[in-house]
Amino acid sequence: MYNKLIIYYFTGTGNALAAAKWMEETAQKRQVATEILQITPSLQIHTEDIPTNSLIGFCYPTHGFNAPPIVVDFCLRFPKVRRNFFILNTRAGMKLYRLFTPGMTGLAQLFPALILRLKGMKLVGLQPMDLPSNWISIHPGLRQKVVTSIFDRCKRKTKLFAERTLSGVKTWKGLLSLPIDLLVSPISILYFFFGRFFLAKSFVADYNCNSCGLCVKQCPVKAIVWKENRPFWTRKCESCMHCMNLCPKRAIQTPHAFVVLIWWLVLSLIPVTLVHIFSTPGDFISEHFSLFVWIFILLTAFPIVVFSYRILHFLMRYSFINRLVSFTSLTKFRFWRRYNASK
Repeated sequence: MYNKLIIYYFTGTGNALAAAKWMEETAQKRQVATEILQITPSLQIHTEDIPTNSLIGFCYPTHGFNAPPIVVDFCLRFPKVRRNFFILNTRAGMKLYRLFTPGMTGLAQLFPALILRLKGMKLVGLQPMDLPSNWISIHPGLRQKVVTSIFDRCKRKTKLFAERTLSGVKTWKGLLSLPIDLLVSPISILYFFFGRFFLAKSFVADYNCNSCGLCVKQCPVKAIVWKENRPFWTRKCESCMHCMNLCPKRAIQTPHAFVVLIWWLVLSLIPVTLVHIFSTPGDFISEHFSLFVWIFILLTAFPIVVFSYRILHFLMRYSFINRLVSFTSLTKFRFWRRYNASK
């Protein structure tokens, strides 16, 4: 069916790259030339880079029930070519005893597929792949035995998908979860426009940081910069967990107590206090109390989160504050495992 398979991938901890490599193995057995390219902010693709009889693949993780913004931006910049393409998104797979549980896709497939379809490309496959959940800000990394068993299962599924797609068979497994995906789409939209910016402000380097600069050098979206001699996470951070899992000193933490405190201020104390200040009993504001609380949340949440993160970053230079923040972070403790993709 095809003379060449070209896969564009974005990965944080290696899951999407593993899926791309499995597809490459299958293509090579079929004697189909394969090229795998990492999606970076500087990657530019031109029409002449894509031979006529090529199959184009996009492999990437699911972030907040969305495609990572860097992937969306890449799809918007992708040239208008009449080629067949497929999308394989990795999502938070888990395992309960012997039961493999799926993650959720949300808009992670639909939005990029729509963009590429409007460019004249033909969609021939939608395949979610439930590789291990790696969002260790929320939960400890899965045990290596569990990770390996999930990888083995997904390897078989990915190679089967590759066989079918390279043979010209259209595969629409991604549509099976469409009702649930549409149900969580409001969360996807809120995450894309708001949530990811808040999560970008939930990483700090603790007192174990030796300023090796590995996190800055290897951030796939160049979102970490040096500020006041410490790593600083900018709004471009996509919470891919690459830095936290990569750090040889386990020095990168999610300050859970600080995050809970800020969210309590943003979602409760500050907006409620402001409504009380600007209202009097029986007036229009007090009669529409909940509405004005949400208005104040929308107006104040982002500035407060950004400003508080800058303050925290400044205070982390002081040993007492640094240790207090570190030891109120669940990621600090050894039982909170980092995520290691199966080799």
